[in-house]
Amino acid sequence: MKKSSFLILLFLSTVFNVVAQKIQSPSEFLGYKLGDQFTPHHRVVDYYKYLSTVSKHIKLQDYGKTNEGRPLILAYVASESNINRLEEIRKNNLSLAGINEQGSAPIAKTKTADQPVIVWLSYNVHGNESVSTEASLQTVYELLNPANQETKSWLNNTVVLIDPCLNPDGRERYVNFYNPIKNLIPDALPFTREHMEPWPGGRANHYYFDLNRDWAWQSQVESQQRLAVYNKWLPQVHVDFHEQGVDEPYYFAPAAEPFHEDITSWQREFQTIIGKNNARYFDAKAWMYFTKERFDLLYPSYGDTYPIYNGSVGMTFEQGGSGRAGLAIITAEGDTLTLKDRIDHHFTSGLSTVEASSKYADRALSEFSNYFVKSKTSPPGEYKSYILRGDNPEKLKTLATLLKRNGIDFGYGASKSVQAFNYFTGKNESVKVNKSDMVISAYQAKSVLLKVLFEPNTFVSDSATYDITAWSLPYAHGIQAFASKETLSPLLSSPEMEAKIISKVENATAYVANWNSVTDVKFLGDLLKRNIKVRFSEIAFESAGNRFDAGSLIITRNGNLALGSNFENVIYDLAKKNGIDLVPMASGFVDKGADLGSDKVRLIKKPKVVVIGGEATSSLAFGEIWHFFEQQINYPVSIVRSQDLNRIDWSEINVLILPSGNYADLSNEKLLQWIRGGGKLIAMGNAVSQLAEVKGFDIKVKEEAKKDEKVMDPYKFIKPYENRERESVLSNTPGAIYKVNLDNSHPLGFGFPNFYYTLKLDDQGYQYLNEGWNVGVVKKDNYVSGFVGAEAKKKTIDGLIFGVQELGSGSVVYLGDDPLFRSFWESGKLLFSNAVFMVGN
Repeated sequence: MKKSSFLILLFLSTVFNVVAQKIQSPSEFLGYKLGDQFTPHHRVVDYYKYLSTVSKHIKLQDYGKTNEGRPLILAYVASESNINRLEEIRKNNLSLAGINEQGSAPIAKTKTADQPVIVWLSYNVHGNESVSTEASLQTVYELLNPANQETKSWLNNTVVLIDPCLNPDGRERYVNFYNPIKNLIPDALPFTREHMEPWPGGRANHYYFDLNRDWAWQSQVESQQRLAVYNKWLPQVHVDFHEQGVDEPYYFAPAAEPFHEDITSWQREFQTIIGKNNARYFDAKAWMYFTKERFDLLYPSYGDTYPIYNGSVGMTFEQGGSGRAGLAIITAEGDTLTLKDRIDHHFTSGLSTVEASSKYADRALSEFSNYFVKSKTSPPGEYKSYILRGDNPEKLKTLATLLKRNGIDFGYGASKSVQAFNYFTGKNESVKVNKSDMVISAYQAKSVLLKVLFEPNTFVSDSATYDITAWSLPYAHGIQAFASKETLSPLLSSPEMEAKIISKVENATAYVANWNSVTDVKFLGDLLKRNIKVRFSEIAFESAGNRFDAGSLIITRNGNLALGSNFENVIYDLAKKNGIDLVPMASGFVDKGADLGSDKVRLIKKPKVVVIGGEATSSLAFGEIWHFFEQQINYPVSIVRSQDLNRIDWSEINVLILPSGNYADLSNEKLLQWIRGGGKLIAMGNAVSQLAEVKGFDIKVKEEAKKDEKVMDPYKFIKPYENRERESVLSNTPGAIYKVNLDNSHPLGFGFPNFYYTLKLDDQGYQYLNEGWNVGVVKKDNYVSGFVGAEAKKKTIDGLIFGVQELGSGSVVYLGDDPLFRSFWESGKLLFSNAVFMVGN
């Protein structure tokens, strides 16, 4: 009897263990075969949650939410022993990098043999590259599948982090487009509606930002939340899964030139090791692929380069398909590419990467540790310290926020003067460091990333680049900076500002605030939203020992009498909210400059802004403007589709913004009448060149100087076919920095010195305005850094970049370069704000 009971219990225990180990595949859980349809994001999340309840080898982290409220999740997959000590592994990994988190006790560096290698797999950063998330479901399943002995062995020394969808809002935009309109049997003809996404497409996030260009800048909420976690882990290997054109085969590392000069030999070598492992699997199935082409490693804000500059081996994997492919599409070669095919390819390369990482775990950990030892003891590059002037605390605070998000250490003040390179003059000089100046030592764990973000001129080994070639933060932020070959250690953890002595004034006539940063723009916006009248002075003035530059905001008691006795409280509350220093004026009589009653002191008209969006506009350019108003200055903006331009009630608006785009017809008489009646049109990017063809607008495209036909090279057009890519870059400006001569006496130039650094993305130049103000111009010697093709450089010199045309009572602002580019060109935000708030008053 006892023996019988024991056998029954043993049988039941065995059955229970088999059932307990059974994990539903994605197809079993979802109720359809993976690849038969696109999976909505909430069902993706459901599957990962399900896995966390049935497997001891996975834990989930909800690390944030998108703009539209969707969860951002991260899955940790490891052996049972490692999954229970994730925090220990994480801290020890940072210890290998020489990083001890603030507020936590240091952990002694253990032998790398005791530490698993960390592999991070990122999927679906571009929402309509939708195979990625589907592939993540199959990948995580096989890593957890009890029957898969290979993946079990890999997890003995590997922790895998999986982010199944970096961009849920963009993915849902694509899935919600496709699922309702697909045919019962997928229509593979490439010209049918299944393959034609409507504007703005699913690639970008809620604000139409390309999240794969935002890793370093972290302008978007998804990037900020993701990188906060990433920088707490710093994996040894990172893969970013993408899709490319329908007719392209698969791409995996090694990457193409140019490689940034600070990429290590190990990072290059391991890219090749993983690439060859991928090739082994792809060759076995006769799948086509390519390597070493197109996708370079230079621009620092990609999902492959940012990890590389943080000690990882970062890679991009690209599957043919993207938003065009749907569930099935016929390629140019006549083959039918299915979603199932695409899933198989990403699934295979993902597991191949984990396998190779496991095999080379000890080497990867050793090289990772050496990377950071070298960073702290022998930082790359000639410059060993950086100094940023603290004369604009608001700008410096913005930069400090960016550096903190990237884990770059800094302080303030130094005990000695040094010889240093002046970013603004391009010369070496003696520099005295003030206690309000930011000081950054290169002797730190993140020294490579620091060097890449601050190098005055990035070395480009190959001119055929995939993205911009210049981004140096002192130019992007417009902060006076110096780079020194000498070592400096900051003295202070926070800046020591010179105390401002401001006498208290009872019943002040007015209050004045400076105008030189986005913080000041937010303050102005808050005032105008409260219908508080604000003025500015066209010229600098002095009062009671205080100097105020042109553009300074003046809030007078007279004109705001409706606030009554609350005048001071309301003004000071809004100033405190925005961190603004207000200076009271006892009298409208000034010591130098224009008195407050002068016609040089102008009332700011409250902008009622419309931005044109829709099919005719660049979604990325539109998104930059939308995000700036809503998320950065919190000022209301109305959005009108380009096809509804004629439906605008012109009496309801006074500012109209045309982002870059391709507009069918801008010769709109109502538009011209509105401008002449006091409206303001702001044209940006290639919208400027389109106005050059329209009657009534003074802007003209700059023509190339005619060459003497007699001296023209008779063999000019005889070129080798194999050099066609190199020839094409002669007219290319993939993103280079130029110094713009700026008329800062004009409202468009308020808050700037007499120059501005612009990021040129094309070779388009404009003639100087005959009837108007040539506010920002490029002269012959104004190139600063980045690659510019020889022919493009000729077209760029001696031309207009920013100008203002007065038309009747209104104005047209021409912004030939994009001052809001990817929201990281920080100094351009003030220029754009001048166009919106200051010009035309």
